[in-house]
Amino acid sequence: MSKNTGWNPSSFGLENHGLKNINHSYWNLTTAELYEHSVKRGEATVAHLGPLVVNTGQHTGRAPNDKFIVRETSSEKHVWWGKVNRPFEQANFDQLRDKVLRHLEGKDLYVQDCFAGADPQYRLPIRVITEYAWHSLFARNMFVRPDWNTQTANHVPEFTVINAPTFQANPETDGTNSGTFILMDFGQRLILIGGTSYAGETKKSIFTLLNYLLPLKGVLSMHCSANIGQDGDAAIFFGLSGTGKTTLSADPERQLIGDDEHGWSDRGVFNFEGGCYAKVINLSPEAEPDIYACTRRFGTVLENVVMDPITRRLDLNDGSLTENTRAAYPLSHISNFEPSGTGGHPKNIIMLTADAYGILPPISKLTPEQAMYHFISGYTAKVAGTEKGLGKEPQATFSACFGAPFMVHHPGVYAELLRERIARHNANCWLVNTGWSGGPYGEGQRMKIAYTRAMVRAALSGHLANVATEPDPIFGVHVPIGCPDVPSEVLKPRNTWKNPAAYDEKAHHLARLFRDNFEQFAAGVSDEVKAAGPKTD
Repeated sequence: MSKNTGWNPSSFGLENHGLKNINHSYWNLTTAELYEHSVKRGEATVAHLGPLVVNTGQHTGRAPNDKFIVRETSSEKHVWWGKVNRPFEQANFDQLRDKVLRHLEGKDLYVQDCFAGADPQYRLPIRVITEYAWHSLFARNMFVRPDWNTQTANHVPEFTVINAPTFQANPETDGTNSGTFILMDFGQRLILIGGTSYAGETKKSIFTLLNYLLPLKGVLSMHCSANIGQDGDAAIFFGLSGTGKTTLSADPERQLIGDDEHGWSDRGVFNFEGGCYAKVINLSPEAEPDIYACTRRFGTVLENVVMDPITRRLDLNDGSLTENTRAAYPLSHISNFEPSGTGGHPKNIIMLTADAYGILPPISKLTPEQAMYHFISGYTAKVAGTEKGLGKEPQATFSACFGAPFMVHHPGVYAELLRERIARHNANCWLVNTGWSGGPYGEGQRMKIAYTRAMVRAALSGHLANVATEPDPIFGVHVPIGCPDVPSEVLKPRNTWKNPAAYDEKAHHLARLFRDNFEQFAAGVSDEVKAAGPKTD
């Protein structure tokens, strides 16, 4: 029998997951206790001012080629099988599960019982079982904590994550792509992770799970941030990595509901998580004071952030380990967070893109059909040189629903839920380009964050809803003729280019990229949505 230590271990013990002969199980340890364990075990180091710094080794980001969904009868008909949702054989999963369970015998394990989802009506009881103490702290930061006195002792998880980073699969016998694996079995209600220390795999696995479960209950699951104004007006921000989703939602004049993952039910929006997982490379205290402050606090977990080994001071500008440096911290680290993790129905929906081609307007209003088109497209453009394999030209990236790697159903399922909610609640929809102005990357300049904040502020306040607009001749989106604190010439990107003809050529090129990408979704959307895309003549 393993020895249990911690706070109110659940009566639903580890034996229910097939785990046996565990040396010591640590249940729901506090932040301070997990610090002590992480340092003592050599997993982490404490930096100046108190954050916990860890190095995830080979994997400094997600491993999308190593993620699979078990093909089983309860979920098979709902999954949109393809490059993202790749099937895994049940027999191989069962075999690998048994190997992982044997691997964990004789080891110390850390258990966090928590919830995914702030709304009590839709929250999901989960359990995260880890080899590493700092992974347990990550789970404690990222998910919704139960009440220790009344909930943990009787906690029965509906889904469980078993994370075994020190176990490597054998692709030849286990059916995996490599030694790393992220496997989801909706039938057994079990997620297996191995061969990687990157904590984001746990977070995104739970997000993927909710993206499967909630639409079946009529709830829109979204890869977005959300905040709420002083008048109770909620807003949501869609956007891929690097578009400013976390930065723009951390507004000192509004309360933060959450920075990454939310549901939209008949009751309003609710956060899936209890924390934030922010990208911190080149983080500026001037531009992003709230998030920057979190990197200097006890309780924050910093992944792959470079630290001086003597002074223990951080260098957020050093990307030598990875450009994907991360901070995981509880929402309570943000001074103006919304404690309930919930808000009403959004009055404004903002879709963010970082267009490195410098083509899209910095802000434009979308019709409901255009909103569905851009939601399904999920466009941004990666900057040349930021990732291996990228050339001199920016690279267009389309990620359906602004989160394709985590969407289990066909994108049309999520888009239809969004359409219904826009119509029912009369939400304003905006496309905001935080990318380049005056030319593409290498010629133009990144849009000033002060301008972007001013445009978003004008949209959320209702000011822009009453401003006259002009349609973009190629993309059809409706561009305001003016915005407070933003030069008028900035609003029309063609006017910022030295060579308007070069703009036209690049704009038509981008329009064709949109068209080609959307062909895979055309059969599942209405003619009105298809017509809402750019002109490619």
